[in-house]
Amino acid sequence: MNKHKFPMTALLALLLLVSITVSILFGSVPVDLADLCRSLITRQADPTVHTLITTVRIPRALGGLFAGIGLSCSGVLLQTVMNNALASPATIGVNSGSGFGAMIAMMLFPHSIFFLPLSAFAGALLTSFAVFALAYATDSSRTTIILAGITISSFLNAGINTIKILDTELSVNLTSFLIGSLSGLTLKKLSLPCLIILAAFLLSCCFGRHLNILGLGDDVAYSLGLNVPLTRLFLLTLSSLLAGSVVSYAGLLSFVGLIVPHICRQLLGNDARILLPSSALLGGSFVLCCDLLGRILFRPFELPVGIIMAFVGGPFFLYLLLKKKGGRRVNA
Repeated sequence: MNKHKFPMTALLALLLLVSITVSILFGSVPVDLADLCRSLITRQADPTVHTLITTVRIPRALGGLFAGIGLSCSGVLLQTVMNNALASPATIGVNSGSGFGAMIAMMLFPHSIFFLPLSAFAGALLTSFAVFALAYATDSSRTTIILAGITISSFLNAGINTIKILDTELSVNLTSFLIGSLSGLTLKKLSLPCLIILAAFLLSCCFGRHLNILGLGDDVAYSLGLNVPLTRLFLLTLSSLLAGSVVSYAGLLSFVGLIVPHICRQLLGNDARILLPSSALLGGSFVLCCDLLGRILFRPFELPVGIIMAFVGGPFFLYLLLKKKGGRRVNA
């Protein structure tokens, strides 16, 4: 890592640590830092406070952390594979595909922990392939890829609404899932998705050099001996694993995979070996801060984290669309 980039990365790591701590301490019922230390180290805190920290706040903080890691790194991979600055799990329909798969699993296997992330991953992967094939069968312009994602998302959203109508019992608890929320998480519910996200993230970091070569364009990548189709297939699979795992427990969170990679590129450049871990750090902080805002702005009422992200991400997306240089290729 370049010397001038190390302080910024260290600052992002510190920001993440502070975000995790603040996320655990604050909410509808504030917790003292001393109570947190007693609960985690000596376990001599008040039983009510200890229960609040261990069964509510810590699972929620872990869920937000891994949601940020999964979606931001998925955005980096998609933007590189599709050579598109606007590609992200939300903008090209991957989240919708993952949500549709997750809803099928909830309808057919309502009590299964295993089938939910598996079905969400399958939906995300199939959607990624469909958008990629549809865009590159015509041309690879930025507009075509976004339009392909919008087209496929419309079909998937129709499927989601169909399931809502057919399964009234499922639709009762579906609002939080469609908006995106971190409430009600438990360590048992998080265990499998978080393990998948961690494994896919580490594997993605191992392919940083391949991402850099792929970002140079197909002709250069072929000349350097890279198997472009196989590399794209593998990276799309990793991206789908990351996004699908997040959707399986947090619902349809949006804009993380779009905002965070762009900010990290401005701060640290396009080298994927640095961009992936820095995006993971900033993505975790971003989700945790949005979730915290949703909990304290209208206390004791709570806004789902997906609403806060939409307020932040919508203007950012418009900024990218209107930016004069937004049409250039993005090399990650």
